[in-house]
Amino acid sequence: MLAFYAYFLNILGPITPYLKDQLGLSYTVSSLHFTAFAFGMVISGLCGFMVIKRFGKINSLWIGSAGMVLGALILVSGKTPLLTIGASFLMGLIGSLILVVVPSILSDKYGENRGVALSEANTISSFVSTGAPLMVGVMVSLANSWQMALVIVALAPLLMRFVFRNIESQSSASIQFDSKLTPTALPPLYWLFWLAIVLAVSIEFCMVFWSADFLENGLGLSKINASQAVSLFLAGMILGRLAGSRLVNRITNIRLVLLAILVAAAGFFLYWKATNALPGLVGLFVTGLGIANLYPIILSMAIGASNGNNGLAGARATLASGVAIFSLPLVLGRLADAVKIQQAYGIVALLLFGVFVIIGIAGFLAQPKRILTQ
Repeated sequence: MLAFYAYFLNILGPITPYLKDQLGLSYTVSSLHFTAFAFGMVISGLCGFMVIKRFGKINSLWIGSAGMVLGALILVSGKTPLLTIGASFLMGLIGSLILVVVPSILSDKYGENRGVALSEANTISSFVSTGAPLMVGVMVSLANSWQMALVIVALAPLLMRFVFRNIESQSSASIQFDSKLTPTALPPLYWLFWLAIVLAVSIEFCMVFWSADFLENGLGLSKINASQAVSLFLAGMILGRLAGSRLVNRITNIRLVLLAILVAAAGFFLYWKATNALPGLVGLFVTGLGIANLYPIILSMAIGASNGNNGLAGARATLASGVAIFSLPLVLGRLADAVKIQQAYGIVALLLFGVFVIIGIAGFLAQPKRILTQ
């Protein structure tokens, strides 16, 4: 389910040029599709816990998948920007219930091993999400239809419902219900980790959104080569999360996050300060390698600091992702309009430093607790 969600989150970028041409949209209106999705994530992060409280976690998971499918079908059939942007909002609003529920369910089922579960789940979702632009290219080449890249994958929940129905019933006993699911139940330490999630997700999407432009205008790659080179960052993310899922039981969460920040910082400065393509591409890959584990491990620590209120913690973590995706890439873009992209990218260095400081403070405050090793 998490991979299903990640696929649709990452397909909006590749299909935007086709939507732009098909509907005759401006760049600004085209960009509203992703903005609408992110705004839906924010609302889901604020209100998703009420859906969980009303329908339960498993049912909320299927509601989220149904919302994603409905939004995708409206998107591919929409003939006006009002419909297609509204469809993107619907995908973010209801579909993001998946992002709310999955960490909570994994935490219920795996307890102290939730860090491993979250890392492995995010590894799979990263791998699948890299297939989104490839699927768009294949469907356009074979069927001259970018829409099929959404329609085919929209059938996945039907297959999952059939394949996993027995596993779902066997696992339901281990999935708890948060009886204290209220907006005021989360402690201050959780919100410190929450802020770190905002910054970490901001870094990831600033790299995803703007690295192609940086490689083209800063390092002189052609537009097509720069776009394809972004796959190096995604490949680094996959390998980093795979490694992180193995390291999480060998070193403490806090040390793993700090190590990941140092790796990401080393890669980013190599990328940012490069004067030709090779070191820039190597730096891009290493940056992905380091950034990969920031979100899943910090999320694991945040849930560990939630006093057992996993459902609300997952909802608020989705809010953090929505705020990050909605705002920081836009801020970087505005800075790039004011100055060159090379200077604007300095915001990523500040974000990395911010995560490092916040995690250091949170680690100090949480020393008596067990969440750093869970």
